[in-house]
Amino acid sequence: MDEITYRLAETADDPAVLVGLHDAAARWMVAHGVDQWKPGGKDEEHFRLRIAQGEVWLAEAAGRVVGGFELWWEDEPAWGPQPPVAGYVHRLMVDRSCAPAGTGRAMLARAERRIAASGRVWSRLDCMASNPRLRTYYEGAGYAVVGEQPFKEGAGGSRYGVTLLEKRVAQEEPPPRAPGVRLPSAGPGQPRRKTATVRGGTVKVPEAGS
Repeated sequence: MDEITYRLAETADDPAVLVGLHDAAARWMVAHGVDQWKPGGKDEEHFRLRIAQGEVWLAEAAGRVVGGFELWWEDEPAWGPQPPVAGYVHRLMVDRSCAPAGTGRAMLARAERRIAASGRVWSRLDCMASNPRLRTYYEGAGYAVVGEQPFKEGAGGSRYGVTLLEKRVAQEEPPPRAPGVRLPSAGPGQPRRKTATVRGGTVKVPEAGS
């Protein structure tokens, strides 16, 4: 397997590269019946913003970009307000035309090491609730389902359900958990919700029969 190296994305040329990675991954998902991303779903401005606000990493092998991922230090749309005990992995993207086998799992491990090095204990991520294939992939990498967020807000105000997963990546005990963290109440015409506990707080799930 070619050695994979990593570097932080820069705002000059890398947003276009990241859009290409995203759209190629999205086309693969559509072709294989995976309900997660759609081509054109993220533009260069999205990646410029993520580079400015957090960390975006590119993976390279044999002189080519073969993948990338975003690393956030908070994720209120999916997890609600949380204490600083976790890093949140988003948009794990692989160029299947040139990436060595195992690149996706290698990038996930790289993200986990970065989170642990930052002093945080948990690696967290989410996937669409309608995507059991991706959930199985993450469970195979050691992640456990800890909750659901049925009303995550996306582009244009759309709402969709996601499954919340996490993995312990460091042994240090986290700071005290935030008590009773709750997401905003359901709006008109949305199902009532009850809370489901996740580490660091609670998220809301639909009432039975709603």
